[in-house]
Formats: sequence, structure tokens, C-alpha cells
Amino acid sequence: METMLLPFSPRFIVLTICAVVTTLLLLVGIFDHKVFKIILIPLVIFGALTLLGIRDFTQKNHAVLRNYPISAHVRFLLEEIRPEMRQYFFESEKDGMPFSRDTRAVVYQRAKMVLDKRPFGTQEDVYREGYEWMHHSVAPKPRADEKFRITIGGPDCTKPYSASVFNISAMSFGALSPNAVRALNAGAKKGGFAHDTGEGGVSPYHREMGGDIIWEIGSGYFGCRNRDGTFNPELFASVAGDDQIKMVELKISQGAKPGHGGVLPAAKVSEEISKIRGVPMGEDCISPAYHKAFSTPLQMMEFVEQMRKLSGGKPAGFKMCIGHPWEFLAICKAMKESGLYPDFIVVDGNEGGTGAAPLEFMDHLGMPMREGVNFVHNALIGIGARDRIKIGAAGKIATAFDMARAMAIGADWCNSARGFMFALGCIQSLSCHTDRCPTGVTSQDPIRNRALYVPGKIERVYNYHHSTLHALTELLAAAGLEHTKDLRPIHFSQRSSTTDVRTFAQLYPTLRPGELLEGTQDSRFRDAWAMARADSFQPAG
Repeated sequence: METMLLPFSPRFIVLTICAVVTTLLLLVGIFDHKVFKIILIPLVIFGALTLLGIRDFTQKNHAVLRNYPISAHVRFLLEEIRPEMRQYFFESEKDGMPFSRDTRAVVYQRAKMVLDKRPFGTQEDVYREGYEWMHHSVAPKPRADEKFRITIGGPDCTKPYSASVFNISAMSFGALSPNAVRALNAGAKKGGFAHDTGEGGVSPYHREMGGDIIWEIGSGYFGCRNRDGTFNPELFASVAGDDQIKMVELKISQGAKPGHGGVLPAAKVSEEISKIRGVPMGEDCISPAYHKAFSTPLQMMEFVEQMRKLSGGKPAGFKMCIGHPWEFLAICKAMKESGLYPDFIVVDGNEGGTGAAPLEFMDHLGMPMREGVNFVHNALIGIGARDRIKIGAAGKIATAFDMARAMAIGADWCNSARGFMFALGCIQSLSCHTDRCPTGVTSQDPIRNRALYVPGKIERVYNYHHSTLHALTELLAAAGLEHTKDLRPIHFSQRSSTTDVRTFAQLYPTLRPGELLEGTQDSRFRDAWAMARADSFQPAG
């Protein structure tokens, strides 16, 4: 009896109704041909739903569809639009991840050069744990007119680069659409700032607009590799010698997925990507998790030196997310032992962006940017090399406050990827890995990326950069400072509880010059320094 009543249970009632209605319509059509044309459309609709319900009931992949034929599709529909519903109807101005609606809004406003001010008062809870602020001065300075530039290039560099303190972070062609690369590079040219290629190689879209380029070389050595995937010095030299390329950067790891390689399936290796990356068509394009060109800290410093020489004396450095502390200190020991130093180090944080990464890597692997920047800053001070090596910071930087905070704890300049993506029109749909980007920023579909109108987006990239630096000049002036070089940890504070406040100087204490070489007792460095060895990334002892 219970089995016979199942078709009328809430689980199956939709299928039952569709089947009954289909049967009745079919019978009416058979017995009365005159009304057949009238009922044809309803018959097709209910018939199709009935067939769908039967398919749902008999398929074996989704338990919810077997138990709730037809009606369960509503669940999948709601699940599909859940991110959009949350973003547009339920998020507050300070909610939303990775970037809040308020942060996204200010980037859009600055990119469009519309009013970016806020009314009535802050929406931040200034008494919550973790709230941070910058100190102002009772004797503020006039707002600086300069564009804040720094010179990158140590004593061994013959072609130093005058860089903006705010640049476009590494994003490869392939991860970005052709039009996105064009707009970013042209905006960089107009604003006088740099555009990092990402590890996907220097594409025609980077060269087309003539903006300053930082060429990033990853473990796949795309654009400078041999057939077997090893590094090709001659090919590197021929590309790096281009005047448009201002610096060369060795990618050790990326903040969002440190220690994780990548594979572009053979089916996605187009003729264009094959030519740009120097990989054969018909084969998977593999970016290994490790480098083949070196395996020890000393060899790594030799490789950086080789990059500088092959590029004709341009600034050469590396980018990494800090992992085991002793490994970076091993690199520091290799610098001292070999006398070979990079011109710059870009520190990425685990809050950095990516087109796609495993959840565990994105959420729980790698040191956050601020701790990483301060660690590198102190380590270089500790070996007496801070003056010759510039530090870049990358990891969820979008506003002038983000920049000032990073530079106060050790960075000389900042890179932003997602900030400039917002300037291009990115709406944080979180669909970068699907090739269905609704704004054409990350899609390789020519129909989708044609929506990104390059001339208009060039202006927005330029405006965002210009307006953010303008906001930075206002912050510095309010604090009584004249240049980003003047920022120090004492200029910021963080609430550690509702009643306890600590300055960044307390949170991020600074080593004395040469302290690591003399023998530090600082617990952040003492044990890791003892474990570090210049001839191996493995810990001593």
C-alpha cells in the first residue's frame, strides 16, 4: 500500500502531475483533433518535463534527483545563482570576499573618475579586534605633487629602472584575455608605471601598446625554453634585450598556490599560446612546482646574476611567498657567501589572487603578505643588504591605505592584480577558472572578451592608478610626511582587543643592521638562521 502511494508523496508529486497532465492532454488531442493545435505547446512542455523526471528518477549520479525528480533542479538553479544573490542583495558594504563591496566600489569610482567620497561616518567597527589605523599629525604637510618613484637596481645593475610605487602585478596572457592585456599595458604606458607579464611569457598584446614591462620567468621558462623544458640562455637574452622590458623577475612561488605547479591541457594549447610560450601543440603545457635551472640557494643566486647579465644589466630579482623561514635565510646566506645579490625581491602573500588553485593551498599554505614583507625586510637588514635590495609587496592591495601599511613595515613599492582587474570592469564573479568571465577580463572566448572595449578601459586603468596615488599623497600629508620612504611602523596601530592597542613598531620589531651576522637572539630569526645553509634548502642539523 505504501509503495502504491509513493507517486503522490511530496518527493514525486511534481513528476506525477506532469505525467498525468501529459496523458490527459494527449488523450484530448487524440479524441478531438480540432483542439490539438491549441494544446500542442502545453503538451510539449509537460511531455518534456515528464521525460526529464523519468531520466532523473533512473539516473545514478545525483541522489537528490532520484528522490526529487524535476523539482530538485530548482535546487541546482538556486545554487548556481547563489553567489550573485548574496553579492547583490545580502552583502553589507564591508562584507564580501576576497574584496568587500566598499573596496570594489572605490576602485570602480576612481577608475571612472566619479565621486569616491563617503557620507555620514565610517561603517567600520573601530573597537573590534584587528582594526587598524594610520596616525595623523597636528602639523600636516602640503600634499606632494610628485608621483612617488623609486630607483630599482643595486651596484651590479647597469640599467636601473625608475619605477612607480604602484604597479600591475603578475597576470599572464591566457589567464587574462588579449583585450585585458592591451588595456593594462596601454594604461601603464599612459601613467608611467610597470606591467608584470606573469609567467606566461611576453605576448604580442604586451608589446603592442608599448608600456613598461617586467618579464616574469617561472619554472616553465615560457618564452625562453628548450624543447625539453629547460632554460635557454640565448633565447632569454634575445627577448630580455628589448627596451620595453625594464626588469626581469624569477618566480619562485605564487602566494595563492605556493609550491604548486600547473598544467594547461593540450586541447587548450592554441597555436598562439604555443608560439608565445615556446611549447609544442598537441602536448600538455606543464609548469613544474620546482625549477630545473638550480637546486640550491647558491645556484639560485648565480641564476639571478645570469639573468641580469643576459638582459644587458637590467634589474634582476625574484618573487616568492615566504614558507619555511630557514629557506629564505639560506638565500640570504648564499648572498653573503657568493657576493651575488638580487636587485629586488617581490614578496607575495597567501591572500594573493589566482585564476585557480586548490582550496587547501589558497586558504592554508604560505605566509601572509604583511608578515612576509616584514620578515624579508628584517632579514636583509640583518645581513646588511637592505640598502641595495628593493622590496615589492603583492597581496590584496587595492587602496592607498593598503599601500601605506605595506610600505610602513618594509615594502618599497606595491603591486596590485585584482585592483587593476576591477579597474577593467571585473565584478568578482569568481568565474576566472571557467572561461565564462561575464566582463571579458579573464575569458579567452573572443565573443566574451570583445565586450572589454580597450580604449575606454585604458583610461580607467590610468585613472585608477592616478587616483590611488593621489589618495596616497593625501594620507602622507595628513600624517606630516612627504614621501612613501618616510613611512615607518610607528605611524600605524592595531587594536588587539577592545581595550588594548599596539603600534606596528611593537607588532613588527626591527633588527639592528648586521644583527644576523653578529648572532641574534630574536626568536623570530635565531633558530631559523642556525638551520639555514647556503648550499642547500634543507635545514642543517
